[in-house]
Formats: sequence, C-alpha cells, structure tokens
Amino acid sequence: MSQSTPPPGPGSAPDPDPAAWSAAQRRREPDPTRGEGPGNPDWAAGGAVFAGVLMMTSGILGVLNGIAGIAQDDVYGRVGDYVYEFSLTTWGWIHLVIGVLVAVTGWGVLKGADWARGVGIGLAVLYVIEYFLFLPYAPVWSVIAIGIGVFVIWALAQEPARARKTP
Repeated sequence: MSQSTPPPGPGSAPDPDPAAWSAAQRRREPDPTRGEGPGNPDWAAGGAVFAGVLMMTSGILGVLNGIAGIAQDDVYGRVGDYVYEFSLTTWGWIHLVIGVLVAVTGWGVLKGADWARGVGIGLAVLYVIEYFLFLPYAPVWSVIAIGIGVFVIWALAQEPARARKTP
C-alpha cells in the first residue's frame, strides 16, 4: 500500500530541492532530461551486455557443436536431398570456426571494445545465415539460434549510451 503526502496547503513549506530527494524518490520518478523512462538508451546498453553474454555462450556451444560434428560424422540425422547439403564434418568445421569468432567477439562486446559492435553485427548476420542453412539437421536449436542472432543484431545496432549527447 503506498502512502501519499497531502498537497501543500497555505503556509506550508515549498517542495524540497530535487537534489535533496532520497535515492528511492529519484528512482520512482524518471527524469526526462537525463533520458530516463521508457525510451531510455541505457536499456540498450544493458541489451548489448546481454548480447555479449549470448554471443559468448552461443560461440562456446558452436565450438562444442563443431567438435561433435568433426569427431563423429553421424551425430546429426541424415537429411535427404537438400540444396545446401554439406557433409557433417564440413558443418562441424563451419560451426567450430564461427563459434570461436562469435565467442571472442562476445568477449570484446563485454569489454566495451570499439571494434566489437561492428564485427559482432557482421558475425551475428553470418550466424543467422549459418543456422538457417543448418535447419534440416537441428530444427529446434536452429530456430532458437536464429532468434538469438536477431536479438544480438538489434542490441548491438542500438546507439551506445556513452555516445549519447546530453542536452
């Protein structure tokens, strides 16, 4: 149950200076001059951090996926006539290489490296294409991976909060 203070009456003291408000009051009331509220670009910065974590996790899983495909050519079910059919060993190498690149770039995103955003977007596009072509071999994981890739592209394409101009 929230408590509200009665409106100031005649002879009451004026509202205190906003600088003197408690941290709880400042958290409750967004300040549009500082970019707070629903359109807050700091959320995208949080999204970029989450994208970096997803990239590292997906990259590591891609490496494991690649090692499995290289080590044993019958890890995944055989697919009939498919336009983009490669041997599973080839798919293993593709997953391994892209997985390493995605994981390293995810680490760069987390560290805030300048190169990581652009490279991350490019690798995420490649990652989405990779799993689109891999759909017949692992449909459920491929759809999940495509969703992760789309989120990573969106999060990294947002304007970084530190580059935002303040009024």
